[in-house]
Amino acid sequence: MSVLQVVEQNQPFVIVASVIVSFLRSRSQRGRRSALRRVSSNGVFVDIKGFLRMFAYDYWANRECLAAMRAAGSVSPDTVGRMAHILSAQKLWLERILKQRQSMPVWPGSTIEDCMALADEMSSAWRSYLMQFKSQLGTQLPPGSLDDQVEYRNSKGEPWSSRAEDVLTHVLFHSAYHRGQIALQMRASGLEPAYTDFIHAVRQGFVD
Repeated sequence: MSVLQVVEQNQPFVIVASVIVSFLRSRSQRGRRSALRRVSSNGVFVDIKGFLRMFAYDYWANRECLAAMRAAGSVSPDTVGRMAHILSAQKLWLERILKQRQSMPVWPGSTIEDCMALADEMSSAWRSYLMQFKSQLGTQLPPGSLDDQVEYRNSKGEPWSSRAEDVLTHVLFHSAYHRGQIALQMRASGLEPAYTDFIHAVRQGFVD
């Protein structure tokens, strides 16, 4: 398969991934102008506002996908399963960050309604996690930062350590990747997928 064919087959993901890369890259370009930016232990500027905005977009996009799936009337179990995986993986990563035990499988058997409820739960959970850093901006050494190392074991039981900021970025990419797969599956079945372009969300006021 050629590179062009791979790109064409994964076009929804490529578009959203490009937006995320551009947005997160712009954090360093805005320098010290943001009041929500702090210096981590290795001197890297961390834009909390940027992550809050991108997770707000992620929540909106997930809800749009679920609404499209519900409106379609009948979608394949695999399509619903991919959305369930997006959300359960988010829950797992946050549990790893917070040093909590895994509470659900990463490929759960969920309904659209289950996914709706978990999307709401995760949106609130991510916002609560990020807002703690916003409230700590006046402190010199906050109890935890996005530069912290997250110790965990992957699905193979292998031990790993990743920066919290990298985990958040991974979560956003992971969601976009599987939303692209969902869109392709729905279109291949003659169904109308959700329109989740980031710029559309901003233009319509769904994301600040």
